[in-house]
Amino acid sequence: MFDFHARLGPGPEAAGALLAAMDRTGIERAAVSAGGLLDLDRLSAQVARGGRSEVAADNERVRAICGGTAGRLLPFFLADPWRDVAAYRAAAPGHRGLEISPAVHGFRLDDPAVDELVEIAAAARHPVYVVCLAHPGTRAGDLAALARRFPQVSFVYGHCGHTGLDASGLAEIAPCPNIVAETSGCYTAVAGLALRRLGAERVVFGTEYPLQHPRVEVVKLAAVEMSRADRHLVMSANARRLLGEEETWTGRGSETGAGTRS
Repeated sequence: MFDFHARLGPGPEAAGALLAAMDRTGIERAAVSAGGLLDLDRLSAQVARGGRSEVAADNERVRAICGGTAGRLLPFFLADPWRDVAAYRAAAPGHRGLEISPAVHGFRLDDPAVDELVEIAAAARHPVYVVCLAHPGTRAGDLAALARRFPQVSFVYGHCGHTGLDASGLAEIAPCPNIVAETSGCYTAVAGLALRRLGAERVVFGTEYPLQHPRVEVVKLAAVEMSRADRHLVMSANARRLLGEEETWTGRGSETGAGTRS
């Protein structure tokens, strides 16, 4: 299994705790971004009412920690569009993807600085993970507009929407073939709807660790009816494709610990 959305929290034990949770759940690899930037009260307030935080992600720490895990953890750069364009441009070669979060940094997806970040992602062949909200400029339709401006970039629609039941958001992204839905936090009914509306090739498994225990998300998708071939796509193969890897990974203990880039 490949977890397309986990977070590396602060503290010296964060990486070990994440890897231990993955081992206990049978997850081989994970794409990770910086986590723990805001406490849950502040984050939930900004999700509900909007707002901006000036907090900065320690992307270099995430990159360095991932570099010591033999390819099991793959670093995403969590960018604030208002101040991280130059930093992401410089750091992009050391990362595997970009995350932008209106919930944390309080921007609109039609901000010119967002386009600048996505242009860098396009050049680096990075997927772009986006958590949408219910506020103007941050909705699923705004993500669809961004995806239409950059058809060469793969976007990942975090959590299948801004709530666990955002069926209408799936309808808005469905016409955009370069948007893939990620399943952490949504209801089983919504995960199943994502499969029917988008197809298994456009759905990826994620956990949102440490806010959600990985076992919960594994059991959730086990309850969603899909063929064995579709389950392979959702739980592993789609993530590798988005990251530009070949089907086969050399596995832990290998010399490089990473798949071949296409």
